[in-house]
Amino acid sequence: MKLQLALDRLSWDRCFQLIEEVSESIDIIEVGTGVIKEYGMAIVREIHNRYPNHEILADMKTCDAGKHEAKQAFSAGADITTVMAFSADLTIKDTLEVAEESGGEIMIDLLEVDSRNRMEELSKVGVQLVSLHLGKDRQQQEGFQTDLFSLVKGLDLKIAVAGGVNLESLPRIIQEKPDIVIVGSAITGADNPKEVARQMKNMIS
Repeated sequence: MKLQLALDRLSWDRCFQLIEEVSESIDIIEVGTGVIKEYGMAIVREIHNRYPNHEILADMKTCDAGKHEAKQAFSAGADITTVMAFSADLTIKDTLEVAEESGGEIMIDLLEVDSRNRMEELSKVGVQLVSLHLGKDRQQQEGFQTDLFSLVKGLDLKIAVAGGVNLESLPRIIQEKPDIVIVGSAITGADNPKEVARQMKNMIS
């Protein structure tokens, strides 16, 4: 089980401060959508250059022009980039082809997806990695609910979980045995990010 640090709504300098603090405990560095919108591919390249031993995810949230955006992410040094599940199948296929050519991975973001049929369609298209994702706005009303795992039961997929994951909810999530646990503000907003990341890594190891 891997621990992914989500960096979002942060300044350039703060991103690097946090990575440095928690680098020993994390496996994947996620450059969040808000950070990418602020700093572009430059920050993806810089993180790749400074932390070559970590996997890097560019949270592009691609929904169109898939081939172009996937090439952007992988060329900048990302190992994984995200595509929204509601995208056209052609868009998803294009990104999967680019990923195969680049030696990278596509993570399909299931934000607001509740259709088992769509999950089966994604599997048929060739999707291998998905993210069960409770969006930031909905987190204000509820925490991550493990019933989201029902969407992917029985499907041969790698599973990531994201959305308000913290030390309190992590034990319930671990029971579902996801492949990747994505944590943002529980680490980035903590008084002691290094200690929280260490505790989380110990819990999932």
